[in-house]
Amino acid sequence: MDEAVVVALGCNLPGAYPSREVLLEAALTALPEVGLDVVTRSTWWRSAAWPDPAGPEYLNGVAVVRTALSPRQVLDALHDLEARFGRARGEANAPRTLDLDLIAYGRTVVDGDLVVPHPRAHQRLFVMGPLAELYSGWIHPITGEPAFRLAATATVGRDARPVAAA
Repeated sequence: MDEAVVVALGCNLPGAYPSREVLLEAALTALPEVGLDVVTRSTWWRSAAWPDPAGPEYLNGVAVVRTALSPRQVLDALHDLEARFGRARGEANAPRTLDLDLIAYGRTVVDGDLVVPHPRAHQRLFVMGPLAELYSGWIHPITGEPAFRLAATATVGRDARPVAAA
């Protein structure tokens, strides 16, 4: 897991798709098209909109991918994929059709115009919960804490829960 490239997927609007689940599955399927081969993925997790819980509920998950791309190229590929799925960037934390974040790139730490690991992921249950589901012992490159502990102490999205199997 030291080399794991972790990508978070989320949305609270289905866009042109019949549901948020269908949109996220389509995005997951499209990752290899941009050089991100999915090794494994979590189940989807539901959580209230943040910071305004009156907004549409979010659906989130994580994928561990294999890639030859650099961290900057991964982020650029994720942004291109968001645009392809109808993401319009505007107001921060606004409802969105697709949100793709580079959570970690192995043990790499980058602090500049690109920040890796993601600077707030360790605070978010809707990221750490799905990651702990896959690899509870994944270690955050900066805090040194395992995913299961970060999930237990996350302060954002405390209502996040796995979607029950149909």
